[in-house]
Amino acid sequence: MLEQRYRWKNKYLRDHVSVLDGKLSPTLLLKNARYLNQAFRKWMTANIWIYNDRIVYVGEMLPVTIKNCEVVDCEGLMLVPGYIEPHAHPFQLYNPHSFASYASQFGTTTLINDNMVLALQMDKNRAFSFLSELRNLPSTMYWWCRFDAQTEIQNEEVIFSHRNVKSWLEHEAVLQGGELTAWPKLLAGDDLMLHWIQEAKRMRKKIEGHFPGASEKTLAKLMLLGADCDHEAMTGKEVYNRLMQGYTVSLRYSSIRPDLPVLLDEMHELGIDYYDQMIFTTDGSSSSFYEQGMIDHMIRIAIEKGVPVIDAYNMGTINIARYYQINHLHGAIATGRVANINFLYSETDPTPISVLAKGKWVKKDGLPLDAYPDISWGDKGFEPLTINWNLYPEDLQFSMPFGIKMENAVITKPYSISIDASVDRLNDTNDECFFVLIDKNGRWRMNTLLKGFADRLDGLASSFSNTGDIILIGKNKEDMMKAFYRMKELGGGIVVSDKGEIVQEIPLKVKGVMSDQKVETLIEQEKKLLVYLRERGYQFSDPIYSLLFFSSTHLPYIRITQQGMYDVMNKTVLFPTIMR
Repeated sequence: MLEQRYRWKNKYLRDHVSVLDGKLSPTLLLKNARYLNQAFRKWMTANIWIYNDRIVYVGEMLPVTIKNCEVVDCEGLMLVPGYIEPHAHPFQLYNPHSFASYASQFGTTTLINDNMVLALQMDKNRAFSFLSELRNLPSTMYWWCRFDAQTEIQNEEVIFSHRNVKSWLEHEAVLQGGELTAWPKLLAGDDLMLHWIQEAKRMRKKIEGHFPGASEKTLAKLMLLGADCDHEAMTGKEVYNRLMQGYTVSLRYSSIRPDLPVLLDEMHELGIDYYDQMIFTTDGSSSSFYEQGMIDHMIRIAIEKGVPVIDAYNMGTINIARYYQINHLHGAIATGRVANINFLYSETDPTPISVLAKGKWVKKDGLPLDAYPDISWGDKGFEPLTINWNLYPEDLQFSMPFGIKMENAVITKPYSISIDASVDRLNDTNDECFFVLIDKNGRWRMNTLLKGFADRLDGLASSFSNTGDIILIGKNKEDMMKAFYRMKELGGGIVVSDKGEIVQEIPLKVKGVMSDQKVETLIEQEKKLLVYLRERGYQFSDPIYSLLFFSSTHLPYIRITQQGMYDVMNKTVLFPTIMR
C-alpha cells in the first residue's frame, strides 16, 4: 500500500472504525489468544480482531457480527508479532521475492533490504517500478539507499550521482541510508556523502554503519557525522564500545560471521543485561545457512544463552520497529498495527507453526501456503544475462608479478607469484589457480593468480559477483572456457567444468546474479556446490561470499575491481584493467 501517500485511505480507516461499531464484520477473529504484549512486558490473553491487513482491536470484547469472518480459537498457542529482518541483502543468489516467501515460513514477514543490485543493474525508474510490484506480496518490504558501490567501478559518479541518491532517499519505502562501507572516505572529507547523510537525517531516516574493527575514537567521530547503528561488533567489548557511543547495536548471526552465541556470552561477562538498544540480523546469509531458520533461530539462541524471553523476542520485533520509527505499524500485536502475527506452540520455541502476513495466512498448521504470486522477471527489467561476445585464448594470459591470497572466505592479501603461469594448466600440487575478472560487456579484463581457493579445480565461471562482472577461476584454461560458455548459454550462473565435462551448475537467470528458483531449491544446489568445492580444496566457510567479495573494497587488503588490482589500505590501483 506504499504506492499512495498514506498506508490506508480515509475510506479504509472509516471501515476499520465501522468494524468496532458492528457495522462491518472482521475478516479474521483470533479468540482466547495468549499473546506477547510489549507495553506491559508480559503474556496476556485477549481477542484479536483483524480486518483485511490490519489489527482493529485487541481486548476482552467480541465483535457484534462475524458474518464472512474466519474464527480461530487460539487455545494452547502463544502469539508474537511477526519478526523483522533489519539488514537484508535479498540478492545472494536468491531474489527478493523468493527470499521473502522463504523467510515468511520462519515468521520473518518484514524485511529492510539493501538496494545495491537495483542501483547497479537498472535505472531508478525501473527499480522503483519493481519496488511497487513487491508491495503486492504478503511480506512488507522496506529498503536502504546505498551511497557507494562497495568497490571501485568505472562510472560511479553516474550510478551514485546526487540526483539518483536523492531520489532513493526520498522514496517512501526507504528507511535508511547506508550501509556506510565507504566510511574512510567520509572521515577523509567526502562532503557529498556527508550531505547525503544530512539529507537522510532531515527526512528522519536512519544511517546504518559498517565499521568492522573501528576504534572507540572512530566510532565517536562517525556518530558525530550521523551514524545511528552498526552491525559489525564481533566481540562483547565491541558491543560495549558501540553502546557507550550511543549506537543501536545490531547483533549478527550470518554465514560468514555466526557471532551471536559468542557475543552474548561476552556481553554477559561484561555485565550487559539491558537489551533495548539491540536488534538482530542475519546480514544476507547464503541460502544454505537459512536452512536452520532466520530471526526465529536468533531468538532461540538468545533464549538458550540466558536472555530473558521477552527481551529475546523484542530484539527481533519491537526494538527494530521503534528504532526505524515504524512501531505504529510493526513490531507489536496491538490495535492499528499491520496484522503480522506468528503462532507458537511454546514461548521458548520461536519457529511458528502458523504465520499471518498482512492478515493473510502464509503458513498454517505447519504447512506452507501458496500466498506469493509469481513475478514475470523479464517484464520487470530482470531478463537473463546476454553475453554477445566470445572468450579467446589470448584472454587467458597471465604475467602479473603478484597475485591474491585468500586468508579466509573474504579477506585477500597480495603474494609474490613464483610459479610459471604461462602454461595452459597449473599443477595440482599447489593451491594456486588462474583468476580472471572480465567485464560482463566484454570491454576489459583483469588477470592474476588466486592462492588458497582450491588445488584441484579445473574451471569455474560465475556471473555472480559484486558488480555482475564475470569471474573465471581454475587450473585448466580449457575448462575455464568451457565453464564460461555454459554460463553464457544459461543466461548467467555459477558453472564448474572438470576434465571437459560440466559437473556443477547453478543457473542465475535473473540478470545473471539471482536465481528464479525457490530458496529451498537453491539450498540443495548450494550444498552440492560446497561439497564439490571442498573436495577440490576449498577450505573456508562460504564460497558464495568469496565470489561476491573478490571486488569489495570495504574489506582488506587487495581486491580485483573494474579499475584494476586495488590496494585497499593505500587506496590506489596497482595494475589497471586491460582493454580487450
